[in-house]
Amino acid sequence: MLESRTDLAKAGRSVTLVGVLVNAFLILLKFLAGIFGHSQALVADAVHSVSDLFTDFVVLLGLKIGRKAPDERHHFGHARIETMASSIVGLALIATALYLGIKAAWNIYHHIEYHPTWLALAGAGVSIALKESLYHYTVRTGRRIKSTAIIANAWHQRSDALSSVAVLLGVAGARIKPSWQILDSLAALCVSFFIIKVGLEILWGALREFIDTAPQPEILSKIRKCTLSVDGVIDMHDLRARTSGGLYQMELHIVVDGRLTVTDGHRIAKAVESCLAEEVVDLERIIVHVDPAMEEKEAE
Repeated sequence: MLESRTDLAKAGRSVTLVGVLVNAFLILLKFLAGIFGHSQALVADAVHSVSDLFTDFVVLLGLKIGRKAPDERHHFGHARIETMASSIVGLALIATALYLGIKAAWNIYHHIEYHPTWLALAGAGVSIALKESLYHYTVRTGRRIKSTAIIANAWHQRSDALSSVAVLLGVAGARIKPSWQILDSLAALCVSFFIIKVGLEILWGALREFIDTAPQPEILSKIRKCTLSVDGVIDMHDLRARTSGGLYQMELHIVVDGRLTVTDGHRIAKAVESCLAEEVVDLERIIVHVDPAMEEKEAE
């Protein structure tokens, strides 16, 4: 059974609100564990969680507006608001990664060392467990409701888990062997590059939507194959397709026998729509124009 637009929006809001609660808890936990556990890396990781909390509110706003149905002033809906929210998450990822990377490089260059305790190690471990679980929950929901903003936010949750891994490695190394304290900064520097890569991918995906980039060639090929397989379709042309809010919107022209009645032409067009709805995943809207074959021949 297909979920309604309202149900999908509720699912998106629910998973994001869970993220808000988890991030608020982790901010407090990592700040306290970092201060009392003498770990500057964990305090910096708490700042990363603050950025997660910010993006959670951005996604909530994007879902509230972006999942609204079309109205008199917005004939194609509001999905681009969700795309904009996704791009903000991507920018936040890149900014956070640059902050963590520059800080780590600074510590390496100046040979800054810390002496963290087991409290900091425990704080990092709890953060990893919670954020990785939140990532899987969020990304599954995002894929189910076809939300690019939710999926982007899931990767932001994972970036926090990865930064906590860096803290865990650094603290554990320092506890095992004091001369390994630089591991904290080295691991954080490596993780920052990974986070930047994810942020750029999210930002590029949002940009492709903003400029109405066509779907991948395999999707266009599937559309053509499905359309031409419908009984009564002689040919197709003028296919236009784009992605908005993670869903496909398209229009195309089919050529049918010009001697058919309007009713028959309409029936064939509906058959094409049904075929595409079944074969193309994430299809939101399809408009099929019917052209008569006889008129094309006369024009030639």
